[in-house]
Amino acid sequence: MVPFEMEVFASDIHAHPDAAILWRDERLLLLDQRLLPAEERYLELTSCAAAARAITDMVVRGAPALGVTAAYAVVLAARQRYAASPHGWRGEMAGDLDLLAAARPTAVNLGWAVARMRSLIATLDGGDPVPALLWEAERIHREDVASNRAMGAIGAALIERKTSVITHCNAGALATGGYGTALGVIRSAWSAGLIEQVFADETRPWLQGSRLTAWELAHDGIAVRIMTEGAAGRRMQQGGVDWVIVGSDRIAANGDVVNKIGTYNLAVLARHHDVRFMVAAPTSTIDLATATGAEIPIEQRDPSEVLCCGGSRQAAAGIDAWNPVFDVTPAELVDVIVTEKGAVRSPNRKKMAELMVK
Repeated sequence: MVPFEMEVFASDIHAHPDAAILWRDERLLLLDQRLLPAEERYLELTSCAAAARAITDMVVRGAPALGVTAAYAVVLAARQRYAASPHGWRGEMAGDLDLLAAARPTAVNLGWAVARMRSLIATLDGGDPVPALLWEAERIHREDVASNRAMGAIGAALIERKTSVITHCNAGALATGGYGTALGVIRSAWSAGLIEQVFADETRPWLQGSRLTAWELAHDGIAVRIMTEGAAGRRMQQGGVDWVIVGSDRIAANGDVVNKIGTYNLAVLARHHDVRFMVAAPTSTIDLATATGAEIPIEQRDPSEVLCCGGSRQAAAGIDAWNPVFDVTPAELVDVIVTEKGAVRSPNRKKMAELMVK
């Protein structure tokens, strides 16, 4: 395994949801999301291999954040390869780019960012490639924050009255370049006085909802309560919840949505209880080359993530587990997909294609 180059910057950097990914002094710094909220610690990464491992090991997660991280990781690779071979660096980087693209297979933003950086590499004539690649990585980062702000405004405008909402996993600043997709909508709606209470699913087995989403919202002074996924039906049954708002790791050409495991359950419950279902995601998450959600590879992770909790095994010896990380919510269960280009109500293939040519 590739060791992390690591330092603790407790006094140097104040952990903040909008500062989960930082480029500082030619280093990539990632807020280690595996440790939140108990510890606020940054990892310093100086190689592409270490960045790829950080992606695989969930130091950083969330589709847009993976894209931003990958873009900076390409800069690290270019610096290393150019220093070793000023004339052959481009060929030497091919393996680095493939390693990054394969770090997690479901989120399309990761491959999108690598492809964008690869295209730029092909245009570079000579000399040190790092300045041009760093400029592009920082541009990807800025664009993501701007698109999240735009999505926040568009999504908040769809909430017609003050209400409570349910969200799942973490689609906030930690999962993006900053501000967030689903939490960007929630932040904007909260600022407009449209949200009374946020109910955050725990999101097992990694507990991104209770560890990350609740931490983010509490940091911003937004009223949040944690509940188990199994409590969502009861919460809707009692009324007072008008929207479920989630993010996405990939959206197929027909509007099928792949997101954290448990999202499909929420969509079915929402439809039964007349609760509207909103997906907030940048257009970089939309994969027009994939016809339906059935064609999207669903990452399977180590069964121990389900069988153990807090480092202690909960299941009897000899028991195995099925641990898909994502599920597919059919487009017919989605009321609206919100992107930086606008909102698509009752998404289908035609509407998604029209959005992407705007």
